[in-house]
Amino acid sequence: MIASTPKPPYYAVIFTTLQNENDKGYAEMARQMMELAKQQPGFLGEESAREDLGITVSYWESLETIKSWKQNAKHLQAQKLGKEKWYKKYKLRVARVERDADFGF
Repeated sequence: MIASTPKPPYYAVIFTTLQNENDKGYAEMARQMMELAKQQPGFLGEESAREDLGITVSYWESLETIKSWKQNAKHLQAQKLGKEKWYKKYKLRVARVERDADFGF
């Protein structure tokens, strides 16, 4: 689903991953993290796709709300498990969205 976001500016956290072959427990943890993120102040929405390369983009009101999410205890645990069990590689990017356009909303 395409996230419905407010007028810019806002922030995008782009998380790109290559997973290990053993991904037992990953899907459930990803689901739990998305449900938890939705409860965080400043969360605006998310978009995600997974094939060989996984990409999740979450949208946030501010850098402060991103920092708060990064430091959430349950999220820290999921990050640790990701490094230990699920990811071969990942890249995290934070970008300020200055402009967006849509069609069909």
